Amino acid sequence: MERIGAHSHIRGLGLNALLEPRPHADSEGMVGQAKARKAAGLILKMVRESKIAGRAILMAGPPSSGKTAIALGMAQSLGPDVPFTMISASEVYSLSMSKTEGLTQAFRRSIGVRIKEETEIIEGEVVEIQIDRSLTGAQTTGRLTIKTLDMETVYDLGTKMIDALSKEKVIAGDVISIDRASGKINKLGRSYTRSRDYDATGADTRFVQTPSGEIQTRKEVVHTVTLHEIDVINSRTQGFLALFAGDTGEIKPELRAQIDSKVSEWREEGKAEIVPGVLFIDEVHMLDIECFSFLNRALEQELAPLVIMASNRGMARIRGTKYKSPHGLPVDLLDRVLIITTAKYEPEDIEKIIQIRCTEEDTKLTHEALNILTSMAMSTTLRYALNLISCAQVAALKRKSPGGMVDVEDLRKCYTFFLDEKRSVQWVGEGTAGLIGEHEEESQHRMEE
Repeated sequence: MERIGAHSHIRGLGLNALLEPRPHADSEGMVGQAKARKAAGLILKMVRESKIAGRAILMAGPPSSGKTAIALGMAQSLGPDVPFTMISASEVYSLSMSKTEGLTQAFRRSIGVRIKEETEIIEGEVVEIQIDRSLTGAQTTGRLTIKTLDMETVYDLGTKMIDALSKEKVIAGDVISIDRASGKINKLGRSYTRSRDYDATGADTRFVQTPSGEIQTRKEVVHTVTLHEIDVINSRTQGFLALFAGDTGEIKPELRAQIDSKVSEWREEGKAEIVPGVLFIDEVHMLDIECFSFLNRALEQELAPLVIMASNRGMARIRGTKYKSPHGLPVDLLDRVLIITTAKYEPEDIEKIIQIRCTEEDTKLTHEALNILTSMAMSTTLRYALNLISCAQVAALKRKSPGGMVDVEDLRKCYTFFLDEKRSVQWVGEGTAGLIGEHEEESQHRMEE
């Protein structure tokens, strides 16, 4: 079962090579906010070319204006090789470590190290596999005959390699690749010369050309890890398994300095290269003045990712102080950031977003229901309207609507069941709900005294 999330329909920024928004059918789930998407696309291009590390971007706009969607679109466009870390500002207060340590780990999770190493590969077509099993229970041995178009070689096999060949179901005629250092076997496919061995083959059978040249060659293998993963591996006795433990705890600055020094050596020797990634901090106004001071210093370091922050605040108090500032950020940090603004969606954009979400949630709306839901989103909030889609679908199925089609009556029913923000405030303000408020608590304390 595939889980449907709030932004599961986002697959990219939906921009062409000229950084212009694509048509709706090919927009990768993005709608509207053309100016902000163009700015994000320009930043994305600089990230790919490693030209913007150590900078900060602030995405400022009202709630439900697509700030998080744009950040996730950037993450999808970057691909798996460029690290992208997403945190909420309030996370740094709930960790079992200091605030600065939590931010440091987030920074180092967002910096990749592409390590290059050479390994010996045995590659060719399997001619014959002979396995000698002892009747007395002694060690099983065998021989593997492998060839290329130019040569043929016989290798002696131990128990480990025999088990690996059996697990991969390697037979004569398969083209395989063996990593000599680790013994890992990769089955590349069947040789074209054996394509007529069987009258019928499975749909997943892949035919490949028999390799030419030497059987044993040296190949360059590239691994991409983050600095935080290297920190964890070197700071725990269980090594690589510490990555799966979850709680990494605080890591000593001396260890990080040694790792940074070693990575610098690898860079000078050409064994590794730094891949600056992206750190996205949502609701950044929740950070306090100490965290902002740390961010100022961290952005100046040599190994720093691109930091993208999002805030929906206007003039707000800086946490930990009595001063107010735009977006809740100190003025000295605001001076460092490039600010991208988002605006409220237009009615036609809201209608397109609702259609995309209906497709994602496999829900069908009548034309009248689509117009009503768009009006609801305009009068309440976009998030409230999107939350009603799945509820209305359940209501439509309950009344056995033809084809499960959601109609206006289903939306009205759900609208009466669930309050939006404005009606909730009105309900509380009427004072008829019997809820405990400040005045009731004060009178209760007086009665107890």
